[in-house]
Amino acid sequence: MTVDFAPVLASLTNGIYVLTVADGETHHGMSSSWVTQVSGTPLLLMAAVDNRHFSRAAVARTGAFGLNIVGHRGKTLEDYFYSSQARRPDNLTGLDYDLSPALKVPWLKLAIASIEAKVVDTVVAGDHSLLVAEPVGARFNHNDRPLTSLDLDYVYIGGKQVIARDRTGW
Repeated sequence: MTVDFAPVLASLTNGIYVLTVADGETHHGMSSSWVTQVSGTPLLLMAAVDNRHFSRAAVARTGAFGLNIVGHRGKTLEDYFYSSQARRPDNLTGLDYDLSPALKVPWLKLAIASIEAKVVDTVVAGDHSLLVAEPVGARFNHNDRPLTSLDLDYVYIGGKQVIARDRTGW
């Protein structure tokens, strides 16, 4: 018997983030929704990144990433990073950002807040790697309601699989 997990996985809610990396002169970002805090002491975050994604190799080389929290007023960030326009190595060209003070990772100005994080452990989990990282700096840009997976018309369920959001009965 085959179970269709897609509608069940679409019920899981996640925040919407842009994970950014600086690899030499190349500044790159990717939409990321599989992110969570995993420890209070020490403070640790976890982001899952597809093993085939450009960002995964860049994080492996640099040991650092930026995590930019997307709000409703910054939904254009999610729209851009979901689009085919963002499928290139130096995809932050034209976006407004600063490099973070300690790790020099991109902090997007449209984000609610940004975190610079140093990777302390990596766990391969199927087609993704779980990047466990310690925040070393943060910047709060403006107040806004965080964007979540429920606000999007689609749901990423892994690999190249994206399904339409079914709002029947909402």
